[in-house]
Amino acid sequence: MLSLFKKIEMKKTVLSATLLALAFILQAQAVKKSENQFSPGVTINPNFSKAAKLDSILKSYAPAVLPGVALAVYTEAEGWWAGTAGYANVETKKRMQLNHLQYLQSVSKMYMGVAVLQLAERGKIKLDAPVTDYLPLKYSTYITDAAKITVRMLLNHTSGIPEYNGRPRFVSQVILNPRKNFRSEDCLEAIKHLPLNFVPGSKYAYTNTNYLVLTLIVDAITGDHAAFIRQNIFAKLHLQNSYYDKGNTYLNGLNLPESYWDVLNNEMPANITPLQKVTVANSKGDDGIVCSVTDAVLFLKGLMEGKLLSETSMKEMLHFVKDENGNDKYGMGIFYFDLGGIPAYGHGGGGVGAGCGLLYIPSHKTYLFIAANIGVLIEGKLPAKADQMKTEILMTLLL
Repeated sequence: MLSLFKKIEMKKTVLSATLLALAFILQAQAVKKSENQFSPGVTINPNFSKAAKLDSILKSYAPAVLPGVALAVYTEAEGWWAGTAGYANVETKKRMQLNHLQYLQSVSKMYMGVAVLQLAERGKIKLDAPVTDYLPLKYSTYITDAAKITVRMLLNHTSGIPEYNGRPRFVSQVILNPRKNFRSEDCLEAIKHLPLNFVPGSKYAYTNTNYLVLTLIVDAITGDHAAFIRQNIFAKLHLQNSYYDKGNTYLNGLNLPESYWDVLNNEMPANITPLQKVTVANSKGDDGIVCSVTDAVLFLKGLMEGKLLSETSMKEMLHFVKDENGNDKYGMGIFYFDLGGIPAYGHGGGGVGAGCGLLYIPSHKTYLFIAANIGVLIEGKLPAKADQMKTEILMTLLL
């Protein structure tokens, strides 16, 4: 079963729409929302049939094994359940709560994919046009054979562009300067003039660089890709606990849990919150969004219910390219998961100090989002246990 935690791993009047968008922009730029003002935006079902079992699973892992965990589930039959366990801050013993925002990590690619498809619907971008039609020259010169790569290839990871965060020089600069912000140009500099990994369009290989480039394209078209996402996704779905910005200070003051990394793989994770915040705040398109567990599910639910994209665009998004074994793998910002013969759609996210998974299981009409404040980007004992917890939760929901 493919891990959801691995990084390689949707009309009102013009006036009302403008006012609504403005309200959400201001909300997204706010420094901090009072914890006692938090609302999950949904009604929790106190009689959810699997609540006790799910709660038991969470508490068996946190804080005894993992620092803290949070889960939200929606089923068409029973509605909503959400729960937490463990600590948002191990040092102060502050409990993880539903009002804590969680790092989406690579799940952010789903939002970016939706934004690009929305622009395609409006005639602002053509999926099969070369990226050089939209990407400013100052960025396209970093990419070998950029004119041979299409927007579609970026969306479904068939471009062949190398991975920027796999280059030793870039990684060393981030590790050695954990509080220093980096720019998109710094990421592209890491792959400057490197040969493509393969002929564009010939195969699939997941790289974060693809979505970084998409961000720069959407910036060129709209002026601000983050504002576009806030207006056309957050506001449209009334997501009041979702945050993203083009700058690098928007995480300051938000109710985020502390972040931990089992650096020595000895099941004694260290607090690396500053590094986590810097890498998330500066990673655009392939990362960057934070939200409540219920907002994450509301996003995917809204997407699958046709509230963000047309039927034609949804078919494009869910057209999965195949991996080297001939299995359906990736659409446009979305993975195909095979849960023991049960199809599911979604994305996983992994960072140095957090991990998560967002999933829709059509056969069971079930959505779930699970997050942990432990780094899962690198394999180890605790990431393996986080994945084991995820498997137990899925089994509970599927059986």
